[in-house]
Amino acid sequence: MKALVLAGGRGTRLRPLTNTSAKQLFPVANKPVLFYGLEAIRDAGIVDVGIIVGDTAAEVRQVVGDGAQFGLRITYIPQEAPLGLAHCVLIARDFLGDDDFVMYLGDNFLVGGIQELVAAFTEGDYSAQILLTPVDDPRSYGVAQLGRSGQIVGLAEKPDQPASDLAIVGVYLFTSAVHEAVRAIRPSARGELEITDAVQWLISNGYHVHSHLITGYWKDTGRVRDMLECNRIVLESIQTRIRGTVDDRTEITGRVVIEPGAVVEASVLRGPVVIGADTKIVGSYLGPFTSIGDRCTVEDAEVEYSIVMNASTVRGVSRIEASLIGKGVEVTPARATPNTHQLVIGDHSTVRLRG
Repeated sequence: MKALVLAGGRGTRLRPLTNTSAKQLFPVANKPVLFYGLEAIRDAGIVDVGIIVGDTAAEVRQVVGDGAQFGLRITYIPQEAPLGLAHCVLIARDFLGDDDFVMYLGDNFLVGGIQELVAAFTEGDYSAQILLTPVDDPRSYGVAQLGRSGQIVGLAEKPDQPASDLAIVGVYLFTSAVHEAVRAIRPSARGELEITDAVQWLISNGYHVHSHLITGYWKDTGRVRDMLECNRIVLESIQTRIRGTVDDRTEITGRVVIEPGAVVEASVLRGPVVIGADTKIVGSYLGPFTSIGDRCTVEDAEVEYSIVMNASTVRGVSRIEASLIGKGVEVTPARATPNTHQLVIGDHSTVRLRG
């Protein structure tokens, strides 16, 4: 079995951060979300991985490399424009050959991995397997409608009036039958080759498509609130590991990770918290579910339930909460600014806030 990982797309729901960075490389507990998918693929026993890349190809290649760090063999497959998930399968035909494969959306986060899902597909007599989970607002997802016996009776991509609350999770398993399906379908009204149309084609032409209702945690990290929620879930499972320097004026409660080269002085850390390498925390409060990236400075500030990416500075700010701060950002005081802040800040920005 092979894997096809989708790391193209423009990430419009995370702009302006995605104007300069690949959404699949945004950090969850200081590790790119894409890495969680690659590790899940490796743990399922898959070695050969094709990665679909778009405008951010250079950044993805630089961070992921040849896959050796994961024990994988990576092949990069360029996509000239985001023309749909089924288009990704179409252009990956030479890489995939006639092998079964798992298609994994690189910005999806699935707790518990895919080992059992891959095993069930391998043992079952299926041409395709899709994963479903109930969501509050299915209009943003592919949606499945099931019959009384649990069979799939209809699929729709981002419908205005969903037939159910069952969203299609961004992990699919296919046999080579899907190649005929993606060649047979036509672009949707959005101008894309939809994978839901390809799966519907398989069903309509007598292929066995299995649906599996997942009970574990899943998120499409396409929005700020989803990134913060994934960060919370991962931080829930961390164990205390202090490799940096912490002075005796600092108070630590709960599980905290402090990476090598980090310095914490006269601060309060309420875990779970992760502090990246070579970061400096001085006279500050870091509340639960906060990740501070590498080479950051947090001084005389309060940050809680937030993600601060690499090489950013937060100084003299009374309170930051539920925020996602990009790389190379500077947040400093300014006059006549409200005391409560909720921020979505693009890379290399400067924001001045009241202290």
